[in-house]
Amino acid sequence: MKIFSESHLAPSGYSNAQVIGLFLPYLKPYVARIALALTCLLLAKFANVGVPLVMKQIVDGLDASQAPLAVPLALLVAYGVLRLSTTLFTELREILFVKVTQRATRAVMLQVFRHLHEMSLRFHLQRQTGRLTRDIERGQRGITTLIDFTLFSILPTIVEVTLVLAVLIHGYDWTFAVITVGALAAYLAYTILVTEWRTYMRRRMNEFDSQASARATDSLLNYETVKYFSNERWEEKHYDESLMLWERAAIRNQTSLSVLNLGQSAIIAVAVTLMMWRATVGVVDGVMTIGDLVLVNALMIQLYIPLNLLGMVYREIRQSLTDMERLFTINEMEVEIADAPEALALQVDRGEIRFEKVSFHYEASRSILENISFSVGAGKTVAVVGPSGAGKSTLSRLLFRFYDVTEGAISIDGQDIRSVTQRSLRAAIGIVPQDTVLFNQTLEYNIAYGRTSAMREEIEAVARMAQLDDFIARLPEGYATQVGERGLKLSGGEKQRVAIARTLLKRPQILIFDEATSSLDSRSEKQIQAAIRDIAREHTTLIIAHRLSTIVDADEILVLEHGRIVERGQHASLLAREGLYARMWRLQQAEQQQTEWEAETLRSGY
Repeated sequence: MKIFSESHLAPSGYSNAQVIGLFLPYLKPYVARIALALTCLLLAKFANVGVPLVMKQIVDGLDASQAPLAVPLALLVAYGVLRLSTTLFTELREILFVKVTQRATRAVMLQVFRHLHEMSLRFHLQRQTGRLTRDIERGQRGITTLIDFTLFSILPTIVEVTLVLAVLIHGYDWTFAVITVGALAAYLAYTILVTEWRTYMRRRMNEFDSQASARATDSLLNYETVKYFSNERWEEKHYDESLMLWERAAIRNQTSLSVLNLGQSAIIAVAVTLMMWRATVGVVDGVMTIGDLVLVNALMIQLYIPLNLLGMVYREIRQSLTDMERLFTINEMEVEIADAPEALALQVDRGEIRFEKVSFHYEASRSILENISFSVGAGKTVAVVGPSGAGKSTLSRLLFRFYDVTEGAISIDGQDIRSVTQRSLRAAIGIVPQDTVLFNQTLEYNIAYGRTSAMREEIEAVARMAQLDDFIARLPEGYATQVGERGLKLSGGEKQRVAIARTLLKRPQILIFDEATSSLDSRSEKQIQAAIRDIAREHTTLIIAHRLSTIVDADEILVLEHGRIVERGQHASLLAREGLYARMWRLQQAEQQQTEWEAETLRSGY
């Protein structure tokens, strides 16, 4: 397994054989269907080579002393049957194999999709969405291209070359076989050498293409920020720089393709000319018939038409393997946070949370939490406050096991969360995050995401609890209203209400509110806080808060500073201590009074 890094989508160093080896297991369930498709392929090629053989007999039957009707009817029928059989078996092969191609591609893509969801938060914070999706798309196309070109271009060409050589060796002078083999060898050698030279150019072109896609995606996702700072021209400049690099690579790629095609055509032209010269000499010398001349010409045409595409096929196969390499590189990355082999489902009885001497750092040089110990009793509410960067939100990420602690342990009802399955752990916890991101779907879809099997009545009930029902009632389309990409059609407060509603719908035993009311106005905040207090009475609740007024009723308040707990206690006792909490409280109270005074002044018209 590969460990990801900032350059996690760079080629992994897999050989072509290793890439094929990674893909072959996905074809294993369809061995019988593949065998049947290959049988149809062989029959189609036998019929294809049989056509010029029958044509030779027909031509030889037509001489000056015989009328056309003297040609045996059986030969004409055979000619028609062979022509039809070539198409028939080719289409049967396609019908049989299309299921294999699509099912195998679907299986790979589903595995990659599943694996991406298994990757840690650290991976997803480092990835570039545009680059990742483009690499996945190319990998998907690469699978189809590899299967189609390998089995339906390379293999048929090999079969046809073998059959043509057998006919030439058996029926004609050895020079015909020598010219054919020599041309094939020169063609293949030239194609492989030039294609290998071109592979680097194609990789560079794809790299710049992914880079441009990542830049465009990032800019469009941050559309509002671009507008806030009037940086459209700046974004265009950087996007154009990526496109310019791609353009140069694409021009080099196309120029080298022209060199490849010209050389291939020259080799084929020389070989066909030599073959026709030998056949013409044979007819003049009386050792070959006109039918033989037609046969040799037809065989060469049948052989070199697919061979003329071989360079493109080889190039596309090489590119497909490169694209699949990137896809399997993603699929083979090591999952940083994985279930232990003996992991069991979390059994939640009381819902007691315990942090024991927990330390954590993202990087060795940057400590986030140091020696944190506290517990949240069953049905109790503990609040965590502190300055920005103190490590408050990291607590919730560790509890969800998005990261593993560097030292210490976190347990729920006495079970170390590293010893239970992540699915059962996360099923027991509901979170209302500070930054709510919604799916580009309806309001109903986004609320129901908390429990996809919920009935409409349950969805409406949690919407009322989250003070969302009046807002939805005013919308023309109600619950069917589309929220836009990442929920951009809703305000920050509306998005947080949706987040609260879907968390309530989940019915978790443990609740986490991470700045859950930060985007609400004062009136809505009080209403939501009342709802949260009612809900918290029946749940173990961890509240991460910036506004101290929202957590005055907490059973215990932890004050974090520089990753350490510097104060703990209830609201009144912390105020009496005259420490960091008391200073934060006075500062926020002064800010609130200033805000209320300004609002009153505006209302009074002064």
